[in-house]
Amino acid sequence: MFVIQYNESDLMGSKDNHFKLYKKFKKDAETTNNFQGTRVEAYFLSTYHLIESCAAHERVHINKHQHVRSALIKNIFIFQDDTETIWMNFQKLENQLRPKFAYGFTWNDEDMKTVEKCYTTIENICIKKLGEYSNE
Repeated sequence: MFVIQYNESDLMGSKDNHFKLYKKFKKDAETTNNFQGTRVEAYFLSTYHLIESCAAHERVHINKHQHVRSALIKNIFIFQDDTETIWMNFQKLENQLRPKFAYGFTWNDEDMKTVEKCYTTIENICIKKLGEYSNE
């Protein structure tokens, strides 16, 4: 089983910690002076922590980026109709785009634009999800 349930006191810390990591990695990803491979890795980690923040809000902990798809499918209530969009964009980042930047020089400017598009798609859904629970 890939999903761990948390009690109420663990939930807020985990959600908040993942959200803080999302923002830190996002800052690195958007720093255009960084090497593109570093930026893509930061985009990837930022999305992972943002997804984890949403999951933690629903008392679900994914635990590893390799478990995102299975955890979201098993816990469809987290993103409901957006579940497939989240995991498909995350997998595209993880399995198709990230390796190009991390292990070689086969990427091009279009690949970077695709990374940013996948990131923005995930981010928009997650921020909307987290905003549903905001009292601000």
